[in-house]
Amino acid sequence: MDAGFTAEQDEIRRTLRELLHKRCGPEELRAALDTPAGYDPVLWSALSDQLGLPGLALPEAYGGVGCSVTELALAAEETGRALAPSPFLATAVLAAPLILALGTEAQRAALLPRIAAGALTAALAVPGTALGTALALTGTGDGDWAGGGRAGGVQARRAGDGWRLYGQVDQVLDGHSAELLVVAAHTGGFARSRTLFFLVTGDVAGLVRVRQTALDATRPQARVQLRDVEARLLGEEGPDAAGALAALGDSVAAVLACEAVGAAGHALERTVEHVKQREQFGRAIGSFQAVKHRLADVYVQVQAARSAAYFAAWGAAHESGGAARSASLEGRWRETGGRVGGLALAQGLEALRGAAAEGIQFHGGIGFTWEHEAHLFFKRASGDELLFGPVHRLRAHAADAARLFEGREVAV
Repeated sequence: MDAGFTAEQDEIRRTLRELLHKRCGPEELRAALDTPAGYDPVLWSALSDQLGLPGLALPEAYGGVGCSVTELALAAEETGRALAPSPFLATAVLAAPLILALGTEAQRAALLPRIAAGALTAALAVPGTALGTALALTGTGDGDWAGGGRAGGVQARRAGDGWRLYGQVDQVLDGHSAELLVVAAHTGGFARSRTLFFLVTGDVAGLVRVRQTALDATRPQARVQLRDVEARLLGEEGPDAAGALAALGDSVAAVLACEAVGAAGHALERTVEHVKQREQFGRAIGSFQAVKHRLADVYVQVQAARSAAYFAAWGAAHESGGAARSASLEGRWRETGGRVGGLALAQGLEALRGAAAEGIQFHGGIGFTWEHEAHLFFKRASGDELLFGPVHRLRAHAADAARLFEGREVAV
C-alpha cells in the first residue's frame, strides 16, 4: 500500500516525534517507569496541551480535535517509536470511544471535554484475561467473557436509584492511576444475565487498586477490587451492551498495529546504527553479507506490517465515515468483510517481535542486559500478545470470521 498523507497528518506525526524525542529519551523513559503512576504527568500534560492527543479522535462538540481513527493510529505510531508510557491507550483508545458510543448526552458533556483536555484519565476494566475476546479480536465478543452467575467476573445490583458493583478485575491497563474506571459487569441474575458498563470514580469507597508487576513495564497494569462500590450506569439501561465494545475492536487493533510498527521500525533503526559501528575481525559487522540479509528480511517484514497497519487504520476510519474513499482501497476493504484490524495487529506484533529479537542478537552481550533498551521492545511485543493476542489466535479468528475454511477439507 502506497500511503499518501495529508499535510495535517504529516504535521501531527512530525510534531509528536519532535516532542517525544526531546521529552522521552531512554533515561526519561526509565525514570517514568519507576514513578507510582508509571508515566510522566508533565509529558502527558504537554501531549494534551500542545497536541490535543487525548481528544484527537473526539468530536469538536466535546472539546476534541475532530480527527478520525487514521490520525489516532498515526499518532500511536510515534508513541510506539518512543515506547512512551502514558494513559493514551487506556484513555483515548479504549475508554473515551466507549463513553462516546454508549454514554448519555449528559455523560458525554460532563466527561469527554475533560478527557480531551487531558484533565481526566480513564481505564477500561474487563474481567479476566479476555480483552482480546471482548474486542472481538480473538473471539466473538458476545459477552461470555464478562463472567456472570457462577462464572465470576463483576456483578452489578440495583441500590435505590443507583448501582453497586462487587467483584475483581485482574488486568486493567493504567487501572491504578486512572481517575475514572469504565467497568464491564453482569446484571440481571443467572438466567437473564447481561453485560452493561458502569462508571466508577477513582476515589469511591470500597475501591481497592494495586499496581501489578507486568512483563511490559511501559504498559502499567493493576488489580482492581470492587467491594460493594457505588457506580453509575453508562448510557441507558437496555439490552446487552457487550456489542458496543466488540464494535470498537477493529479501531483499537488498527491503533495497536500502527503502534507496533512504530516500535519495530525504531528497533530496526537502532540495530542498523549499531552494526555500522560494532567491529569484528577489523571491520564493521554491518558489512558482512549474512548480517545484511537478516536485517533486509526484518526491513521487508516491517514495511509489510506498516502497509497492513495503514490499511487497517484507513478501513477503521472508512467504516465510521471518517476517511476519503479510494476505488482500489474500497475493493480490498470489501473483500476482507470490512474488519482487517486483527490481521494487521498480528502482522505488526510479529514484525516487532522479529525486529526486537534481531536487535538483541546483533547488540551482542549488551543487548541481553536490563540496562539496554533493546529488551524493552521485545517485552512490548510479548506483552501485547498476552493482552490482545496471541498472533495465531488473531489470525485464526479472522479466518473464522471471513469463513476462509468453510466447506473445505483440511489435510492433517
